[in-house]
Amino acid sequence: MARFQYAGRDIKGKKSGTIQAGSKREALQLLREEGIRVIELNEVAETLLTRDISIGNPVKLQHLVMYLRQFATLLKAGVPVVDSTKILTEQTDSKALKKVLLDMVQELLEGNPLSSAASKHPKVFSPMFINMVKAGEAGGNLEETLDRLATHFEKQHHTRQKISSALAYPLTVGLVAISVVIFLLVKVVPTFVGMFQGFGADLPAITLFVLNASEWMQSFWWLVILLMLGFIAAIIFLKNRKETSYFIDLFVLKIPIFGKMMQKAVLARMTRTMSSLFSSSVPILQAMTIVENVVENEVIARVLRESREFLEKGQSISEPMSNHWAFPPMVTQMIAIGEKTGALDEMLAKVADFYEKEVDASTDRLKSLIEPIMILVLAGLVGTIVLSIMIPMFDIFNHVQ
Repeated sequence: MARFQYAGRDIKGKKSGTIQAGSKREALQLLREEGIRVIELNEVAETLLTRDISIGNPVKLQHLVMYLRQFATLLKAGVPVVDSTKILTEQTDSKALKKVLLDMVQELLEGNPLSSAASKHPKVFSPMFINMVKAGEAGGNLEETLDRLATHFEKQHHTRQKISSALAYPLTVGLVAISVVIFLLVKVVPTFVGMFQGFGADLPAITLFVLNASEWMQSFWWLVILLMLGFIAAIIFLKNRKETSYFIDLFVLKIPIFGKMMQKAVLARMTRTMSSLFSSSVPILQAMTIVENVVENEVIARVLRESREFLEKGQSISEPMSNHWAFPPMVTQMIAIGEKTGALDEMLAKVADFYEKEVDASTDRLKSLIEPIMILVLAGLVGTIVLSIMIPMFDIFNHVQ
């Protein structure tokens, strides 16, 4: 798709801006449909300054959920897919989603199905979305599939928000604690050095330690920041490598308290995704492959890979799970019952509901536990620095008296 800059008029007067289209003629047609009489239209060359750069999914999850809900409602009201997409192009508040929908309108007008149009935008529409829509098109229940997708992404967003809120407090307090300690060591403690040197007496060990730390921090404060940034970059780099991501995910799941919460969140995501795919009649082997890629945990993904291999051999998918510590007995038993009764999607949905509630409860407990610990840590750090200054100050006052 090319970008075109236009100048023209509509019923309100002069109007200008940019539009994306496959050709100049297509751009003119789109502008005419919007009621704009084009005076000037020029293609804009793509450069690093004009290109839209996005990391990850450029469309927020809440915008995607709103789009799916509205799309399903329009289809239920009998509005064709192409017209629904045109309407939603004007309705959405997301610029990134609007741009994608404009591209999809052209694909749909050319006779391509919705799943094919969506597959041209992998950053916005995941393989799970595309496969479920494809199954919905084949089964003639696209509106139900879109509703199911909206519910899935809504629950996924809620779980992520709970995890983020649980992590936000300790990270914020940790950054504040580091900033306060650096400020005290660099700006406050040095003002007392001359006074202590003039005192002439032996200083307590805690004071000597803080003074040495202050002297080092004044010279190498930049090294602390560099090490922190390097640590974060190293974690991201290692996480993105399959050879090392397994060990990072394993470490995260083994962390006391926090690991249990992450395990529940991963299991909730896994079972919810599997349930959504199975209930939309996506082939089971294909569904298992999709879940492997979206579960975002290599420890769980490896077990799912093994389960898929068992399934290809005609065996139960629950067998590899039952032999792995990351899968509680309830999960494997519910999956085994679902396989035997033919209601695997319903059983997985119940497991997902259970673990989503468990994540809510775990995050609330974690926040109530972390809050006093972080306050004590912050008070201890600041208190140590203050105490190291106050002890020799009392000695000075006593000496003067």
